[in-house]
Amino acid sequence: MQTLRVNGYDMAYLEIGTGRPLVCVHGSLCDFRNWSAVLGPLSARHRVIAVSLRHFFPERWDGSGNTYSLAQHIDDVIAFIEALNAGPVDLMGHSRGGHVSFRVAQRRPDLLRRLILAEPGGEIDASLDPDYKPGPWPMAHPIAAAADAIGKRDIDGGLEIFLAALNVPWKRLPAVTKQLLRDNAATLIGDARDVRMPFSRADAAAIQAPTLFIGGAATRGLLPKVLHALAAHVPDARTEMIAGATHAMFEQAPQAYSEIVLKFLAS
Repeated sequence: MQTLRVNGYDMAYLEIGTGRPLVCVHGSLCDFRNWSAVLGPLSARHRVIAVSLRHFFPERWDGSGNTYSLAQHIDDVIAFIEALNAGPVDLMGHSRGGHVSFRVAQRRPDLLRRLILAEPGGEIDASLDPDYKPGPWPMAHPIAAAADAIGKRDIDGGLEIFLAALNVPWKRLPAVTKQLLRDNAATLIGDARDVRMPFSRADAAAIQAPTLFIGGAATRGLLPKVLHALAAHVPDARTEMIAGATHAMFEQAPQAYSEIVLKFLAS
C-alpha cells in the first residue's frame, strides 16, 4: 500500500504492474481490495492503480464531519490523476465509483485516454428515462435506514438492509466479503447525507473518451437501466454483458471481465 497527498488527504492505493496506467475506483462499501480478483490479469499488461476513496479503508472513519460526498471524491480522483503526473490515464469505476469516474470524464476529458464503467450507480432523469417521476432516488430510503442502524452500532443489520435493496443476500456472503463491508460501513452514513445529481442525456453526450460499459447479465433493478440508458447516448460507447454474473461481476467472473477490459484497452 502507498499513499498520495491530494486535497489535504492521504489517499491510499495499491499499484502493481508496468505500462500505461489504469486507475480503478471502487464502489460503495468497498475499497482498493475490491479489485483483488482482477489485479493479476490486468497488471500483466498495465500499471494498475487501485485507489481507496476518502474515508474508506484503510481509514477507520466514524461517519462524522462533512468531508464525505460524491463531489469530494470526484475532486480527489481528479487531483490524484494529476498528481500521478503520468499523462492521460485509463479510468475504470464500479458502481458508485463508476459515477465518480463518469463525472471525472465529464469535467476533465484531458486527463483520460479511455473510460470503463462497470454498472455505474446513480439515477437518470427524464431526458434518459421515459418513466421518470420526480421524487427521492429509489435507494434513498434503504441507505437512510441502513445508515441509521449503523449509527446505532448495528453494523450487520445496517449492511443487510442496504444489500437487500440491491438483491444481495447478506447471510450468503463469504466471511471475507462481510469483513470488507464492515470495514467501510460508516461510509453509508456519509451516503445518507450526500446530494447527487442524476445523469442526464446531455451529460452522457458530453463524454469524449472512448467508453466501455460492462454489466452482469443477471443484475436486477435500477443498475442495468442506468447502464443501458447512458450507453445509448455516450458517443460510440461499447457495451458488454457477462453471462450469469451480477453486480459483483469481476469477483464472480474475473477471467471474463479481465479479457473484456484488456481487449477494449488494446483496441
